[in-house]
Amino acid sequence: MEKHINVVAALQIGLSIFNLLIALLVFTVLKVVVGFVEEPQAGNILSIVADGLAIVFIIISVPGILAGIGLYKRKEWARILALVLSVIEIFSFPFGTAIGIYSIWALIQPENVVAFGKPGPTNF
Repeated sequence: MEKHINVVAALQIGLSIFNLLIALLVFTVLKVVVGFVEEPQAGNILSIVADGLAIVFIIISVPGILAGIGLYKRKEWARILALVLSVIEIFSFPFGTAIGIYSIWALIQPENVVAFGKPGPTNF
């Protein structure tokens, strides 16, 4: 069951990196569109939207990366954070739903809960 913890950690980090790439894509596309808009006010609004969406995606991604790193190190706070994030991810269909359900299942298994009471692997 230890491998399930590592898989959940990798999935949390992977989904967070995916969200960061989406943020970069949305930011870039909106900034390019701003260059083609002739109305100054519309350009300003699009620029603000691009900045806001990028910031939101970054804020959403950082906890997942931290949870994944903490799971590799078998930190109890990371297990709790990953469980909270997994519940939220369930609403992000289809990948977030699958990752969220699997993560919840893996992290509430009794043998995995016990794994967070002992020192984690040193290969990270």
